[in-house]
Amino acid sequence: MLRLQELLFPSITDVAVLSVDVSIAIVRVDAECTANGAACPACEVWSNRVHGSYLRFPADVPSAGRSVVLRLRVRRFTCDNPGCTRRTFVEQIPGLTRRHGQRTERLRSTLASVGLALAERAGARPSSVLGVSVSRSTVLCLVDALPEPEAPAPRVVGVDEYATRKGRHYGTVLVDLETRRPVDLLPDRDASSLAAWLADRPGVEVVCRDRAPFFAEGASAGAPQAVQVADQWHLWHNLSEAAERSVGQHRRCLRALVPMAPEPGPDLGAVPAADSSGSPWPRGHRFADRTRVRHAAVHALLKAGHSRRSVQRQLGMTYRTVKQFADTATPEELFTGQWQNRPAVLDDYKPYLDDRWNEGYTNAWKLWEEIVPLGYKGSYQRVRAYLHDKRTSPQPVTARPPSPRTVAGWILRRPDTLTETEQLQLNAVRAHCPELDALTGHVRSFATMLTERQGERLHDWLDAVRQDDLPSLHTLAAGIDRDRDAVIAGLTLPWSSGVVEVHVNRIKMLKRQMFGRAGFSLLRKRVLLAS
Repeated sequence: MLRLQELLFPSITDVAVLSVDVSIAIVRVDAECTANGAACPACEVWSNRVHGSYLRFPADVPSAGRSVVLRLRVRRFTCDNPGCTRRTFVEQIPGLTRRHGQRTERLRSTLASVGLALAERAGARPSSVLGVSVSRSTVLCLVDALPEPEAPAPRVVGVDEYATRKGRHYGTVLVDLETRRPVDLLPDRDASSLAAWLADRPGVEVVCRDRAPFFAEGASAGAPQAVQVADQWHLWHNLSEAAERSVGQHRRCLRALVPMAPEPGPDLGAVPAADSSGSPWPRGHRFADRTRVRHAAVHALLKAGHSRRSVQRQLGMTYRTVKQFADTATPEELFTGQWQNRPAVLDDYKPYLDDRWNEGYTNAWKLWEEIVPLGYKGSYQRVRAYLHDKRTSPQPVTARPPSPRTVAGWILRRPDTLTETEQLQLNAVRAHCPELDALTGHVRSFATMLTERQGERLHDWLDAVRQDDLPSLHTLAAGIDRDRDAVIAGLTLPWSSGVVEVHVNRIKMLKRQMFGRAGFSLLRKRVLLAS
């Protein structure tokens, strides 16, 4: 029995195993506590006066797929301290039981570890397979009951935001960049919260952040002694957005990459098709073709012997319309009246739409918004139909100019990674547009500073940018100038927020696992206590 006790409770003393009953699904272990007494939980006075005893049935970790249940006899002691508020108390076995606990401490620890890794439903499923049947709510309650993690004081800390509700509410995650582990979560992203957290930890020497103003203000107020480092990825991302906007502002220069289509010359061998009907409406016109089809259908039925009333019922027309078709020998006789030559409401604006279409603007809604201030009184549907006809009409296949994003990608990539065709096209753009040529030089100069950590060249780079007509880069340069010290540190020091972004993505996964039940306290424990 002693060997069985060492096998079942290897790290717990003062417990005696009386018997073990093994069935197909359950293992029952009878045990009792053998300690001489216990300390009162209220006054901590030792007592060995037994008031009574009763049985507890805490669930233990499963064994070989079987559920293990303890039949544990515990004693109730009388407190000998007359000033204590408690008259009696129940002994607790350290490492095995706790007050009102339905599970042993090692089973609680096992389920809490599963909950930290898999959360509710995903954590409850493998637990039932292992022999412990618990609900998803129980798994979360066990995780929520874990003690609050203590936030250490790192030397180099990375700061970033995470969304609790995207676009509405955000929190802050702080990561120790030396150990690459999260150290704390804040319920908001206010500068005051970050400043208070940093003020409690004066040992912080480096704060790596993005270029958000609230993080800059919080770091300056809470840790004035620390060096602020602007993240390199965010710097390059900001430059990429500015470069794409600059290319979009010079969209017309991209047409230099498309060879001019030859002007169609007179085809001497072609004979123009004559319209024998003499109709002012050409073949292919929607109204004219529909009238011809309906005229032919009416005369075919009349020729087959149907009455006009019968034709009216079969074709779904009014009697007056059937009479009008029947009384005309040819459909061209119906194409009369002044209305056929009346100009459409869109005719005056078609040259403008054609010019914008040739420039590469094909969004019907945007073009409609452009011609309304010019005096257009028609509907958006007319513009959409006109552009749809241009888009679907047969036309010679010609190469379209590349999009601004494509050209910006050529500028932002390493020159040695471009194909020969891409390199030739980029050279053509640079030769045709001096502004994009200057943009390419600025981007590649910044890339050299970033990769070779030459932050001391930033001042010269900003001066060079301001000398060219590139408004988007001027906006970027103004923002960098306001945060110059942090940007220089980001271009010089080896610290970056890459590992912080990893934990931000992990927080997104944890939130999805808990299906909206990820309150801040529970989310904080899952982030900080996970191994």
